[in-house]
Amino acid sequence: MSVAAAMLQSDPAQDHRFMALAFTLGRRGLGNTWPNPAVGAVIVKDGIVIGRGWTQPGGRPHAETVALKRAGKTANGATLYVTLEPCSHHGKTKPCTDAIVAAKIARVVSALEDPNPEVAGQGHARLTARGITVEIGLGAEEARRAHAGHLRRMRDSRPQVMLKLAVSADGKAGLAGRKPAAITGERARARVQLLRAQSDAILVGIGTVLSDDPALTCRLPGMERRSPVRVVLDARLRVPLATAVIATARDTPTWVFAAPKASTMAEEVLRTKGVEVFRVKAKQGKLDLARVLKVLAERGITRLMVEGGPTVAASFVEAGLVDEVALFRSPTEIGPDGINALEGRKLDSLTKSRQLRSLGSEMLGADKLELYERA
Repeated sequence: MSVAAAMLQSDPAQDHRFMALAFTLGRRGLGNTWPNPAVGAVIVKDGIVIGRGWTQPGGRPHAETVALKRAGKTANGATLYVTLEPCSHHGKTKPCTDAIVAAKIARVVSALEDPNPEVAGQGHARLTARGITVEIGLGAEEARRAHAGHLRRMRDSRPQVMLKLAVSADGKAGLAGRKPAAITGERARARVQLLRAQSDAILVGIGTVLSDDPALTCRLPGMERRSPVRVVLDARLRVPLATAVIATARDTPTWVFAAPKASTMAEEVLRTKGVEVFRVKAKQGKLDLARVLKVLAERGITRLMVEGGPTVAASFVEAGLVDEVALFRSPTEIGPDGINALEGRKLDSLTKSRQLRSLGSEMLGADKLELYERA
């Protein structure tokens, strides 16, 4: 290592602090950068932040490019902290590695190697070859969570799936007759809206559309534009045109998945309303969820929030396709006639599953939010 590079090395506490800032910046792009990951970048010189960046809407420009632009010529000899390996391939824009080299960055601290086959270590290698000190692994565990959607799409050709459930104290998700119920309070509902804004797409079944007629948008003030793509599983294409998701399809993207034998006329009508219709195979009236997820990944979706209905929730659990769970528990009871949160399954089959581990809980007013992730 050169004397200049050695002088650049910060103490561990400072490195952790600046990487933590990079993760905070990266989270600003969650749900808004697909098909690209939501990366954060910080440029530091003499202990002072001279450039900050995060992936912009639609995935371009990248976080490193934004940070370098803000730093300008002062980036010469500085350290770049980035939450994922800088890209090294030519796409719609020039590689970030070229911009880093041109800016004369002296040291790059990268949290994680990018599994994208077009990168996969080549970015780090290119920087090293140009004499830049590269350190990999600081904040790697947090990076795996922050970029879970991107990693899942690259490795498994599907989005990261988060199942959101709201249940009463007696484990119910609705009233008798499948009527909707206001289960949680205002703070919990606000958190759900934030989860929507941080997701690329939100999925429900046709049953939820018919019974609740949800808008499935982000209702936090000023964040309507952060509403995710709305995905409806509707094997027979029976969704009414007057429902909120169809009536507003030209304002917020709406994708409907149907079985091959569903009405072609119904599909044509939906398309005139701005809805995109996808056909996937079905068995006994149920769509192939693995194929649905594959199509979503092909369209660029990396983070999917499953929010709709006990039947759909149970189907994802049964298929082993749940990667994260956000479980909102209310202190009030609905009663024995209410609908179970998971159709035909006990809630324990999810919360005590060996496939999941608890990440802890927090109180949101009178309600409790429990978080789980794939073990």
